[in-house]
Amino acid sequence: MANEKVDVVIVGAGASGSTYAAVLAMAGKKVVVLEQGPDWQLSDLISSDFWGRRVKPAGAPFLLEGKNPVSYGYQGGWGVGGAALHYFANFPRLLPNDFRIKSEHNRAHDWPISYQDVAPYYDKVARDIGVSGDAKAEEIWRPAGDAYPMPPMKTFRNGEIWLKGFESVGIRMVPAAVGMNSTEYKGRPACIYDGWCHVGCPIGALANPLVTYLGDARKAGAEVRPWSNVTRVLTNAQGTKVTGVEYYDQKKERQVQGASVVVLAAWAAQNPRLLLNSSTDKHPKGLANTNGLVGKYMMTHFSSGTLAIFDENVENHMGTTGAQYMSYERYGKTAHKGAFGSSFIVAGTALKTSDLGGFANARLDLFGPELAAFMKRAARGFSRIGAFGEEMPNIENRIELAGDKDEFGMPLGRIIHSYDDDVPKLWEANFAEGLAVAKAAGAKEMWSGRGNIPTIHLMGGTIMGTGAENSVVNSYGQTHEIPNLYMAGPGIFSTSGASNPTYTIFALSLRGAEQLATKWSTVAG
Repeated sequence: MANEKVDVVIVGAGASGSTYAAVLAMAGKKVVVLEQGPDWQLSDLISSDFWGRRVKPAGAPFLLEGKNPVSYGYQGGWGVGGAALHYFANFPRLLPNDFRIKSEHNRAHDWPISYQDVAPYYDKVARDIGVSGDAKAEEIWRPAGDAYPMPPMKTFRNGEIWLKGFESVGIRMVPAAVGMNSTEYKGRPACIYDGWCHVGCPIGALANPLVTYLGDARKAGAEVRPWSNVTRVLTNAQGTKVTGVEYYDQKKERQVQGASVVVLAAWAAQNPRLLLNSSTDKHPKGLANTNGLVGKYMMTHFSSGTLAIFDENVENHMGTTGAQYMSYERYGKTAHKGAFGSSFIVAGTALKTSDLGGFANARLDLFGPELAAFMKRAARGFSRIGAFGEEMPNIENRIELAGDKDEFGMPLGRIIHSYDDDVPKLWEANFAEGLAVAKAAGAKEMWSGRGNIPTIHLMGGTIMGTGAENSVVNSYGQTHEIPNLYMAGPGIFSTSGASNPTYTIFALSLRGAEQLATKWSTVAG
């Protein structure tokens, strides 16, 4: 069934898709947003680890391979709001050194833009959706910018107890920049610090798409169509323009949504999967893939978590899932001797008994009475800090189409990911420093949260660059090959940095959407 043609169809209702929808709808364009899952409302979001699993993908349609397979469930989202429905809302920025690694270290790629190109959009996003923090304090590491619209969030003992330890090893900490309301903002209430942010915020204090850009888009007339599984991007006979998308509705009936412009804003792995599955005789390797770079240079972050028990009640259940304190003190690419890549440090996340970061699984070696005794100590004195590490882009980390197909006849995606030798060196360096911090902070017990090196925050696959010889899109997310096809989200990052990506996703999406609105007649034709 063919639906009435619209100006733009956006695939994905998360951070990037919602931003494009808001900008283009407010520019007077007819916008349809397609999302594969349900249309969540704030009233649906329940502060429960069990319920919270509903807003995260269950697994397929991806096969996970390589020495360090990509984790999936916590990195994606299911339903309207996407992963930004349940994210931690840590809002650090990329820093100037992230944009010029090739120039400064002869490693990886330079971005085709600089920090100065993105900085105004960081400031604008903060005003649009609400960010709490202390911008002036961050200027010990980054260029000056606008103040955040809200003061920093409250702090609690589970964060404050670490400050002495950080100071002793020469790491300066500042209030964490977070996409949460420390005060009422734009009619949305202030945070109540119950620490359940990772399952969604039912009061709207967390800057998720439902109450920020997606809400703005809907007010401006954009249609959000849930239960819509997009399988192909369609092109004209000449292969010079996209004409819309094919998708299957809740009844599993095939639909076609025509559009003058298509924006792919799904998960970073799903966008390449769609491009590869949209091959035609004019694009035999998939759309925007003449150079063979679609699906290449997939990147993740990894975390070195230091866990400790203090001999006092640190009230570890209080606060937010986002950090209370953050630091770029180890953000230089060679900050750790013998290891390459940035590290971004956080402290003071609220902890529950179970689920992600909870203390029930903090000591997997304990059973029976020993585990029970540990849980009693942990309920009172357990806290943790973390250092996110940067992975360099590697063309072998990629997404391919598999032979098996999903229920709509679309090939599954195969994500192949392995860390290079730099990663374990940086991982170990951050562990060693974390233990030094814990000791100096006066922890009674301390240990490293080891296991397999984690994979966090999937990026890359449709990277930006200066031209078709080295990338899939330009700095605005516009594909080099097809002018009216845009990519959005962390897939367009040239490198990963070490800081949480969502603030940069919002900023780059706002930049791309505003450029598209300005150049509409040229792009849409």
